[in-house]
Amino acid sequence: MADRLLEQKPNVPVLEVRNVSKRFGHVQALSNVSLEVHRGDVVGLLGDNGAGKSTLIKIISGNYQCDEGDVRLEGKKVSFTCPAEARAAGIETVYQQSPICANASVYENFFIGREPVKSFLGVKTLDEQKMQVDTRKILSDIGTSLPSINVEMGLLSGGQRQAILLGRFFHWGGKIALLDEPFAALGVAESRNALKLIQEVSKRGLPMILITHNIEYAFQVINRFVILRHGEVVGAGRADQVSMQDVVATITGAIQLAE
Repeated sequence: MADRLLEQKPNVPVLEVRNVSKRFGHVQALSNVSLEVHRGDVVGLLGDNGAGKSTLIKIISGNYQCDEGDVRLEGKKVSFTCPAEARAAGIETVYQQSPICANASVYENFFIGREPVKSFLGVKTLDEQKMQVDTRKILSDIGTSLPSINVEMGLLSGGQRQAILLGRFFHWGGKIALLDEPFAALGVAESRNALKLIQEVSKRGLPMILITHNIEYAFQVINRFVILRHGEVVGAGRADQVSMQDVVATITGAIQLAE
């Protein structure tokens, strides 16, 4: 039965959503939604179109405020009025088409807003050598290789851009990353690289929420899942305790799990 997909974790999570509800006029987008994400988790946020996934992510990332319930980061209640506040607190959303400076280089994008400077005779200038050295090291640490960090971001593939954005977030001490349909614009080879990247970053302890329609890809990297249908949680638990068929049946509403 559906209860087989419901489960809670006992220890304190990095991110906790407690009984969150959200309405838009007469439309109930979310109803009493709860989830937890712990250090090293890759939690799959799954569901069909209109299930409420995007609304929930926008509440966590500061685009929306919930009507009821609350969001807690490392045990402390937070309420963001804009995405910049969420980002400053350590919550980063990597969208399918995340904004970049297309005409700037990889290392310039990596350090945007955090550029190191050096001083000579009282004159401060950008420390581009440090930016380049650090960018190479960080990308190498998370298993990403590029032909050159001097290439313009606009010339890179979607998967390469996502790797850089995730590496940048990991380097600056982010607490949790929200990956919104990261495979949607990627080919097969790029999707494999993205899956490897998620696995590598997860090993280093960075928790992530993965929003995707691709259940096959999700099950290659997630250790936990939460399923939404019509704005409600209809399943949650460990990915190694259910099959993809169970999850698909729960997403569609055809829930008939064997005892």
